[in-house]
Amino acid sequence: MINRRQLIQHAITGLAGAQLLTAESLLAKPAHSDLYWYDEGLKATLPKGATLRIVAKAGYKATPSSSYLWHGSPDGGDCFGTSDGGWVYVCNRELESGAGGVGALRFNAQGEVIDSYSILSGTTRNCAGGRTLWGTWLSCEENGEQGEVYECDPLGKKSARRLSAMGVCNHEAVAMDPATGYAYLTEDRPNGCLYRFIPNTLGDLSVGVLQVGVARDDSLVWQTVPDPSASTKPLRKQVTGAAKFRGGEGIAYLDKHIYFTTKIDNKVWSLNVETNTLSVIYDAASYKKPVLTGVDNIAVTPNGELLIAEDGGDMQLVGLADNKVPVPLVTLHGQRKSEMTGPAFSPDGSRLYFNSQRGFTGSKNDGITYELILPNNIHFNRYL
Repeated sequence: MINRRQLIQHAITGLAGAQLLTAESLLAKPAHSDLYWYDEGLKATLPKGATLRIVAKAGYKATPSSSYLWHGSPDGGDCFGTSDGGWVYVCNRELESGAGGVGALRFNAQGEVIDSYSILSGTTRNCAGGRTLWGTWLSCEENGEQGEVYECDPLGKKSARRLSAMGVCNHEAVAMDPATGYAYLTEDRPNGCLYRFIPNTLGDLSVGVLQVGVARDDSLVWQTVPDPSASTKPLRKQVTGAAKFRGGEGIAYLDKHIYFTTKIDNKVWSLNVETNTLSVIYDAASYKKPVLTGVDNIAVTPNGELLIAEDGGDMQLVGLADNKVPVPLVTLHGQRKSEMTGPAFSPDGSRLYFNSQRGFTGSKNDGITYELILPNNIHFNRYL
């Protein structure tokens, strides 16, 4: 029988005998856990007290009144409150050759989908991104040395605009420091860098200074990137000594720290934005049988914990408890050719949105967007 002692043992030591957190064991014996339950219809393992539903599926209308067919390859996303008490979930589409962009799902105050629409189109491989401090969405192109950042209106009333001053590279994600208005950006390359953008004017990311982190002991110092347009050479090669990160992925701000993931070495990093001290808070190599692998998109829970989506791994959303022990929140079964993307909480924190990028088929034209309604005030420490 699965119990809390076994869960602690597995999470901390990764012993092979305690395999309850793998997709296979949870699928085989979900009824034996006092912490999770198995949704047979949706093929998902969830925390007790939580419920799951599909709110959009690639190729179909999310609501009959909309003309927008929900897009394939849904990736990074976030939620934005609306004046009527509802919210909008924006979601990138990571499709090639100008088929990328951003779609949006609008919910009313009761959590019903009332509209869906596009807020950016004609771009390529829109992977992750991040929210601004003033309520817009930054969508990042993972498009080789041509990738750019676009600022989008979640309501779709204003046209999206390109922000070339933030650099041209294989962008992944961006997070902003509310104290300074600086934006931090990851680069999805095996030898990618971490960048910092300092806008000339708060609230306007079209003009400013792009910097790259340079390693100095256990800290980063920032140096200006000479050519943000990358017309002379790639951004990551312009400054000698620039710190290299093995496949930069998701990034988020929390309590004077920027947290970001690197997928090739399966690490979660912490950067203190006041001291610029850099450290690793999670390393899959430290575990004999790691719970969290394929680290990708990252979000902050309403309780101030980190939630990380797996690109592959066990198709899980995994939380890092206060002691940085990984704890699965959701597991999707039968979707091994997909990846978890776009975790984002509704403004009141009661609902979590996320995607299976390629669904059950593994096709780039597939994709499922889910809504998880959580127990009140969920803390990952409860699962230790």
